Amino acid sequence: MDEKASDHETAEPDQQPGAGPEGTEPQLSEAEREMLEQQMREIRVEDLLTQTVASVLNLSARRIVKEDEIDLDQARIGIDAVRAIIPLLPAEVGEAVREPLSQVQMLYAQRSGGEESQAAGDEGPPSAGEPPQQPGGSGLWTPGSS
Repeated sequence: MDEKASDHETAEPDQQPGAGPEGTEPQLSEAEREMLEQQMREIRVEDLLTQTVASVLNLSARRIVKEDEIDLDQARIGIDAVRAIIPLLPAEVGEAVREPLSQVQMLYAQRSGGEESQAAGDEGPPSAGEPPQQPGGSGLWTPGSS
């Protein structure tokens, strides 16, 4: 019984540093803390949303075109997320995002149409399965639109 107690006592110090939520955090100097505080005071939500939109668009495109990473469900979620965020962005940023979003939407439509035709054994062009996803009145294909 004493052995178990001593094993437990020696195991605890080995697990404490950096283990779990109570683990030690890196210590920041006063200058580093002040720099982080200054950045937090200056950053705007719109700035973070703009960075997020760029990241989500890039990841969505990657999930469509990288053969070893294809995940059309993830790409669709990314497209929907960007579409939801655009109205919250400054007007000039929203306008700048529309073209890359349109390109990712077209890639999605081509890939999802191409996957359907390949599943049917058709080696034709990706547009062979595209008619169910016709562009809407805006000229952009949008997930879930009819």
